[in-house]
Amino acid sequence: MNEKTEFYEIQRFRQWWLWLIILFVLGFSFYNVIENATYFSTSELIITSSVSVFIFLLFFFTKLETKIDELGIRVRLFPFHLQFKYFPWKNIDKAFIREYSPLMDYGGWGLRFGFFGRGRAYNISGNLGLQLVFKGGKKLLIGTQKSDEIKKFLDKINS
Repeated sequence: MNEKTEFYEIQRFRQWWLWLIILFVLGFSFYNVIENATYFSTSELIITSSVSVFIFLLFFFTKLETKIDELGIRVRLFPFHLQFKYFPWKNIDKAFIREYSPLMDYGGWGLRFGFFGRGRAYNISGNLGLQLVFKGGKKLLIGTQKSDEIKKFLDKINS
């Protein structure tokens, strides 16, 4: 029986401090709506409440999925990407785990564009990622919470 080898990781925004900020903003927004209900129209109140709820739901449902197999790497930052982005091994010059600073190198978390030639990044939390350097020189960093597993997997498929 032919066993298929694959690495799979899913990450979500689950940092307590982030949710504290989001819940504070959501609570403040609803408090503001209740306090100012007599000064604004119904449609303005609905829009104000909807924006806060939308931001909450966006953070709640956002997830970074990474799949690595013998053919290449697939990554999706849902809901911004409905389908996986596929990067075949034949287009990748180097792939390695590295430490990075989300704020200093990429300006934060999510789908980011790095400064000074660092390339793009997909990250949700932490400071470790799978750095890809493509044959044309472009770079992509995929954040991970399972750096040891990726190292072992890369060693396994490269041997």
